[in-house]
Amino acid sequence: MTNKHTSSLTTRIVIGMVSGILLGFLLQKLMPNSSDFVIPLYIFDISIRALFVEGIFNVGGQIFVASLKMLVVPLVFVSLICGTCSLKDTSKLGRIGGKAIALYLITTAIAISFAMSLALLLSPGEGVNMTANTTFAAKEAPSLAQVFIQMFPSNPFAAFAQGNMLQVIIFALLFGIAIALSGEAGERVSKLFEDLNVVIMRLVTILMNLAPYGVFCLLAKLFTDLDISTIKNLGMYFGVVFFALVIHGTVTYSVILKLFTGLNPRIFIKKMRDAILFAFSTSSSNATIPVTMETATKKIGVDNSIASFTVPLGATINMDGTAIMQGVATVFIAQVFNVDLSLSDFLMVILTATLASIGTAGVPGVGLIMLAMVLEQVGLPVEGIAIIIGVDRLLDMTRTAVNVTGDCMVTTVVAKSEGQFNESVFLNKNAGQKIEEIDFHHINKES
Repeated sequence: MTNKHTSSLTTRIVIGMVSGILLGFLLQKLMPNSSDFVIPLYIFDISIRALFVEGIFNVGGQIFVASLKMLVVPLVFVSLICGTCSLKDTSKLGRIGGKAIALYLITTAIAISFAMSLALLLSPGEGVNMTANTTFAAKEAPSLAQVFIQMFPSNPFAAFAQGNMLQVIIFALLFGIAIALSGEAGERVSKLFEDLNVVIMRLVTILMNLAPYGVFCLLAKLFTDLDISTIKNLGMYFGVVFFALVIHGTVTYSVILKLFTGLNPRIFIKKMRDAILFAFSTSSSNATIPVTMETATKKIGVDNSIASFTVPLGATINMDGTAIMQGVATVFIAQVFNVDLSLSDFLMVILTATLASIGTAGVPGVGLIMLAMVLEQVGLPVEGIAIIIGVDRLLDMTRTAVNVTGDCMVTTVVAKSEGQFNESVFLNKNAGQKIEEIDFHHINKES
C-alpha cells in the first residue's frame, strides 16, 4: 500500500545518515579510545558498547549489507538475460560492450592522471615524517591475457557462489543469446525470466524501504569507532583525495555527459541522489547494484537491455574513485619516503591501476589491496599503506559514490548512442521517485 504522507526515500535515508553520524559522535564522546560505558542496574550492568555498537548497530548494518549483496547475483543474472533476449540483433552486444569498456577505462585513466597531477601540484606528503607500523603483502598485477582468461567461468555455479561478477556477466550473456536463438522453447524460457525479474524487483523495493534503518546502523557503528585525530594528522592527504573525487564526480562526468549526449548534467546528478547515498553508506559498488539499476532505468530513462549489462559491468571494472585514491596515495607515499618518481613510473602507475581495476571486486577496502599492487610496480615501500589506512574508511565511502555515478553516466551515454534512452523520463523530475510502501502487517493478515 502507498502512503501519500510518507517522506521520499532520499529524505528518509538522509535522516538515517545524519542520525547515525550524530549518535556515533555522541557515543564516541561517552566512550573515547574504544572504551566502554556501563549503566549499573539493580541486577546486572548494561554495556553500551556490547549492546548497541557491537550488538544492534553492528548486526543491523551487516544484515542490511548482506541483504543487498544477496540480491546482486540473481538480479544481474536475471536482468541481463532479460535484456539480452530483448535485443533483436545479438551482434549489438559486442558494440554495446565495446563502448562501455572503452568509456570505463578512459574515465579511469583520466581519474588517476588528474589525481597524480593534483598531488604533485599540492605536495601533501612533503614535510611529513611518519613511519609504517604494518606491512602489507602486495599481489602481483595480473597480465592482460590472464584478465581475459579469468573472465570466462569453468564452473558457472562457482562463479555465482563466489560473486565473480565478470564470470556471471559472461555466462548470462551466453545463456541469453542461446535463449534468443532457440525459437519457441527460448520464448517460453524468456517469459519465465521476465516473471523472475518482476519478483526480484519487488524484493529490491522491500529492501529499499528498509534502507534508512540499515544506513543508520552502519554509520552509527562507523562514527563510534572512527579515530578523528587520525584524520586531523592526515588532513592534507585527505583533503586532496576528497577534492579530486568531488571534481571528477561532478565536473569530469558532467563534461563527458554533456559532450556525448547533450543532456543536462544537473538533472542527472539530482536523479543520482539515492544511488549516491546508498554507495556512500555501504562502501560497496556491488551492494549498490540494485539501487543503481533502479536509478538508471526508472529515473534516468535507460532501457533495461542496456542497464542490465553496463551497470554490473561498471561495478566490476569501473574504479575511478579508487584510481584517484591510488594516484594521490602513490605521490603522497613517495614524498613521505623521499622517493623521486620518474615519468615512466607515473605512466606505469596509470597503466597498472587502470588494468588492475578490471575484475577487482566492488567491495569495501579493496582499494588498499589494489594500491599495494601499484606501489610494488614502481618500487615504493608497500608498508606505506599503514600511513593512510586510518583515513581510508571515509574516503572509501566517497570514492564508491563516485564509482556508482560513473557507472550511471557511462550507461546513459551508451544508451543514448544506441537509441535505447527515454528522454521524457529523464526530464520528468518525479520519474521513479515514488517508492511503494510495503504494508507488512497487511501481508501477514492475508497469509
